[in-house]
Amino acid sequence: MDPLIQRTADKRRRWFGLLYLLIAALMLLWGTTLLETQLKGWGFILYWLGCLLMTLLAAVTALLDIWIIRIRARQQRRKMLSNALRPDDPSSKTPSGETP
Repeated sequence: MDPLIQRTADKRRRWFGLLYLLIAALMLLWGTTLLETQLKGWGFILYWLGCLLMTLLAAVTALLDIWIIRIRARQQRRKMLSNALRPDDPSSKTPSGETP
């Protein structure tokens, strides 16, 4: 069975997912340490909504990636099954060079 081939779009999607996750982690770290005293009122709400948005984007990107991988794996399984069930060509030769 051939491995699932990673396409350019897959790499880009995974990099974006990692970027969203890193931004969310940094926002969490900064929001609970450095910016804790400065975040007041609407700034507090907007900051944590931004952090939530980055976390949700990372999760949606991961779920999209899983969904695409499952679709490709299903397509590959179907292709492999159809190849396995396809009748052999009677004119084909065995590895020893004899006709069956």
